[in-house]
Amino acid sequence: MTWLEQLAILAAGVAAGGINTIVGSGTLITFPVLLAFGLPPVTANVSNTVGLVPGSVSGVIGYRRELSGQRDRLLRLGAASLLGGITGAVLLLWLPSEAFDAIVPVLIIIALVLVVVQPRLAAWVKRRREEGTDAAPEHGGLILWIAVYGTGIYGGYFGAAQGVLLLGLLGVLVHEDIQRLNAVKNVLALLVNAIAAAVFIMVAEVNWQVVALIAAGAIVGGQLGARVGRKMPPNVLRAVIVVVGTIAVVRLLIT
Repeated sequence: MTWLEQLAILAAGVAAGGINTIVGSGTLITFPVLLAFGLPPVTANVSNTVGLVPGSVSGVIGYRRELSGQRDRLLRLGAASLLGGITGAVLLLWLPSEAFDAIVPVLIIIALVLVVVQPRLAAWVKRRREEGTDAAPEHGGLILWIAVYGTGIYGGYFGAAQGVLLLGLLGVLVHEDIQRLNAVKNVLALLVNAIAAAVFIMVAEVNWQVVALIAAGAIVGGQLGARVGRKMPPNVLRAVIVVVGTIAVVRLLIT
């Protein structure tokens, strides 16, 4: 690997770490770069997942203030993410990708719709609950738990736009400030990536040079992303989510 290729992977890691902290979809930056430099797809995906874990940790630390008071929520939803991440990692290693890949763009589009309609839908749900016609699950209820588990499967398998999916679901089913939900999203994505990375390290081929470069860049990017993301007004953050998610769909459809 030439020094220019190493520099490109390092830069991609910085960008991915930042965008993962703000929204998600950082994999759509690093993964194509690794493929362009000749890594086999599965090795690139595995190495990318392992390399982005330190950046996810950095992003969680950057958003630690918004995590205050959310311990119970994190424990409940974190269990779903861990189980989903294990399932997705096993699917990547043992099953053909065609069927799963076919639904990925659909999942992202659904997430984008959720992000766009979230304020109105959440207000409607809140009115129903205030009127006593609909009970209010404290942490999103069983529906959210199952949805987070499903997102974890996707995240363990590939992971691009996992954050978009999580933010869309959390925004509709949990009545909370979007910045605090973004902090929860970062923790859940970290759990998925970390458990999938653990599985990959044990049984798959990992390019450790790539891992080191992505990790170094993602740590820096995670801190930068936390600073930028925290300052974004809710509507601006939603707009960024929609733009990034749309790019993700286009990239997945043309590759």
